[in-house]
Amino acid sequence: MILSHFSSIEHDEHSAILLPEMLAELLEKAQRVDELTQAVELKSEVIATLNQRIQLLEEALRLSKIKRFAPSSEQSGQTSLFDEAEVEATVELEAATDAAVDTVEAVDSSVESEASEPNPPKPKPGRKPFASHLPRKQIFITLSDEEKAGAITTFFTKVKEELDIIPAQVRVLEYMQEKAVFLEPAQAETQRRIIAAALPKHPVPGAMGSIDLMCNVIIYKYCDGLPLYRLENILARYGGELSRATLANWVIALARTLQPLINLIRDHQLAGNIIMADETRVQVLKEPGRPATSDKFMWVTLGGTPGQPSVLFEYDPTRSQEVPLRLLEGFSGYLQTDGYAAYNAACIINHIIQLGCWDHARRKFKEAQDAQPKPKKGKQHKASKADHMLSLINTLYMIERQIKTLSAAERFQQRCKRSLPVLKKLRAYLDDNQHKVPKDSLTGKAMTYMSNQWDKLMVYCSNGELNISNILAENAIRPFVMGRKAWLFSDTPKGAQASAIHYSLIETAKANGLEPCAYLTHVLKALPYADTVEKIEALLPWNLKNTDFAR
Repeated sequence: MILSHFSSIEHDEHSAILLPEMLAELLEKAQRVDELTQAVELKSEVIATLNQRIQLLEEALRLSKIKRFAPSSEQSGQTSLFDEAEVEATVELEAATDAAVDTVEAVDSSVESEASEPNPPKPKPGRKPFASHLPRKQIFITLSDEEKAGAITTFFTKVKEELDIIPAQVRVLEYMQEKAVFLEPAQAETQRRIIAAALPKHPVPGAMGSIDLMCNVIIYKYCDGLPLYRLENILARYGGELSRATLANWVIALARTLQPLINLIRDHQLAGNIIMADETRVQVLKEPGRPATSDKFMWVTLGGTPGQPSVLFEYDPTRSQEVPLRLLEGFSGYLQTDGYAAYNAACIINHIIQLGCWDHARRKFKEAQDAQPKPKKGKQHKASKADHMLSLINTLYMIERQIKTLSAAERFQQRCKRSLPVLKKLRAYLDDNQHKVPKDSLTGKAMTYMSNQWDKLMVYCSNGELNISNILAENAIRPFVMGRKAWLFSDTPKGAQASAIHYSLIETAKANGLEPCAYLTHVLKALPYADTVEKIEALLPWNLKNTDFAR
């Protein structure tokens, strides 16, 4: 059209003037077209970015609803393992994962063949009998004289047992001290000399509470999660008028008494080969230099030598690397954590081998799976990358369930034989698909975490004594988390440190099979007389396993 237009004006006397103007107009229009094209492309990019952002927000919203309303169980149940065939069928459509799928199916077949071995018989369901060590009181139900008249003999038979409890009683212990008077003849006159019987030593001298009362306060607060203001009301209901400030002072004073025992437990833990660590938030109102609403932290370490486990809590206002440096000083072995970077410096300085936690890796993929949009009614669910990763991870957990009763050497052999092939293909699938998902998506974050932690996640296969996850440390810190929901905060740093000491002793006693109240009572009665390290060591929980304190 433009050429025909040019030809029509070819002989026009004004063509010399019109041609430059038309060229300029055409160039302007072409430039305008380019600008509009660029604007359309830019808007298309913005729309694509916004769509991706909307998808991420929708994913986060679905996950938030699940966390708020859905059950919080993290069990790697059998259902996901049985759904693995569906996952594999979907993944087979991807050419990049054909080799990985074939290997996983081979591993699964070996797992199924070994899983067919007979399992140990499960205990029969039903009511369990009461423990034999519980004290028993016999109640005799007799016949009347008329009913047993003419009988040649009578006898009693036990027909049932009922669990009974004696309600708490508040009483006042009056200590009557015997004193003896002696006459001592002197030069001028007769003098008297008085001696008195030695009073039993008390862990808090001058306190107006007995050791049994103090132990119950500790157990109620740190084992049963009752805050001190509730204990104040309970005591008042029974007739004992004690303020919560008095109870708090007892808690702090008893912690100072127990500190030497905690020091020995710490030394024992550092002498072991494996330590599991975790940390959680705690609010301390009067921490110097920090706002009352800011987060402080309670650290927990679980370890010890075989058969002598220890659980230690430590309060610190920060979450910096200086805390692991202090807690792990002198330790050399394996450290299992959730991958928090603050532990890295301590591991480098002390030559500690870091061990990853597959629970944390699995949890991130589980969140990505839960946050997926539900398939429309009538349409089949298409397995996602998170589904496939969870399928492989759950295979690792199934192997661990099947070999948990074996010795450490046998577990190491089974992991080499069965777990390493799954891990190899898990890594291959991760490398092939990590770049195919947005980094900010839940699946992308899960893949990034696994990729960064991969070397640590592989360590558990190198030693049969190691665990696949850090669940034991999380279980150890759970009593503190549950108690925190009741008492909410600590008033002072001394109170938080005292809480750490009491939680340490109670949880270590429980880990060694001791009844915490009986054990704590024995310790507090004996510690004032323990004037040597040997006497204090005799009070360590594993040195009292074969006593009446064992549950």
